[in-house]
Amino acid sequence: MMRPIRAACLGTATLVTLLACTPVAAAATDTGSAQAGGKARIITLLAEVRQLSRFPVTPGSVSQGDRVVVRSDLFDEAHNKVGETHGTCTTTRGGADEAEQCVVTYTLPGGQLTVQGMYFNYVDQGPFDNAITGGTGEYEKARGSVRSDTIATDPQVVRRFTIHLV
Repeated sequence: MMRPIRAACLGTATLVTLLACTPVAAAATDTGSAQAGGKARIITLLAEVRQLSRFPVTPGSVSQGDRVVVRSDLFDEAHNKVGETHGTCTTTRGGADEAEQCVVTYTLPGGQLTVQGMYFNYVDQGPFDNAITGGTGEYEKARGSVRSDTIATDPQVVRRFTIHLV
């Protein structure tokens, strides 16, 4: 039976979607109404991890089949909490060229967004783009993508999510 390993910050792909490992000042911008008149909408948020559990196949290494469960708080530019992310990731390729498949739900004012995609080589801290696969409430027919950018790695990881609704 596998037992969860708790961590505040891990250097693996499991954190790429959701993360910042300590509280930070955050930016949120909403440029338009949801799908009104076919207009695109962009929402920018920052996140802080609140819970993260890793379930390794082989303790001490990143291996195919590892699972991560994570929850983050989302903040606006005044550092007001505006939502959360809840997600799971599965390692599909271990080792130095690590890859993970992640599914994340963003709970936001007015509804939820679901996002899915691959993350490659977390160590690079490069940007990642994932597809919006659906939503509820004002996001019911949501389509588009979420870009995750690392804006700081030292002393902690800080991620900015730019949600592009089309």
